[in-house]
Amino acid sequence: MKRIPVFLTLFLLINLNINCQTKNKHSKNSQEKEVVVPEFNKILDSLKVKGAILIYDVASKTYYSNDFSWAKTGFIPASTFKIPNSIIALETGVAKNDSTIFKWDGEKKWSKNWEKDLTLKEAYHVSCVPCYQEIARKIGYEGMKTYLKKLNYTGMVFDNNTIDNFWLEGDSKITQFQQIAFLKRLHFSELPISKRTESIVKNIMIMEQTNDYVLRAKTGLSVKNGVDNGWYVGYFVVKNKVYFFATNLEPKKGTNRDEFILTRLNATKAAFQNLKILN
Repeated sequence: MKRIPVFLTLFLLINLNINCQTKNKHSKNSQEKEVVVPEFNKILDSLKVKGAILIYDVASKTYYSNDFSWAKTGFIPASTFKIPNSIIALETGVAKNDSTIFKWDGEKKWSKNWEKDLTLKEAYHVSCVPCYQEIARKIGYEGMKTYLKKLNYTGMVFDNNTIDNFWLEGDSKITQFQQIAFLKRLHFSELPISKRTESIVKNIMIMEQTNDYVLRAKTGLSVKNGVDNGWYVGYFVVKNKVYFFATNLEPKKGTNRDEFILTRLNATKAAFQNLKILN
């Protein structure tokens, strides 16, 4: 058998080792990291709630949370579903633009803010459930099914009978990681939707705009077995850097419900301040 010269063998081994190191280095750099932040628990304890805050720093590819197990558990999306529902409404023509009017039927509603005609943008900001139920009924079962698959918005369980409430009650589930993954695709123009729809939805989602940052977000609140579950999802653009978040909380005994509703926002901002992202 012909022998390989010693110098050639050494060359091949060295080259193989360099290639392996390069691949490992590249693989390591491309991996997203998970960092536990115990201080987030202190924030939640001070607000008399339990749950998880999940923040994703795009630049460092790092997730920050107090409880990654909670963040990987599915919960009903509640009104955070108004983000994909708005997208589908615009893509299907159910809503022509953010000024499309949804008429009040004159009946008493859960919120006084819903007892008037509302534009799509207004309906989003006051989280008008009847408005978005009307949208879902007009989209219909087949249309909703087709677009959710297209958007890769998984975990929704519904049929013709539950087309207008499957995101509020039932077996639909989404995790905090999935919420962020969807928001990332929206922000970075990776959803298979028109630029017009993307622009309108991003505009609708703006909750705060200052000299330091732009906040796009949506709240969500559901009740299951007598327990409130609250969402706050979205992202901050801070000096051209992007930070996504998904907060999911439940009240502890004795927590006032009105306070709990505000807690989702307060806890999220406190976490960003803890990470020195916001002042």
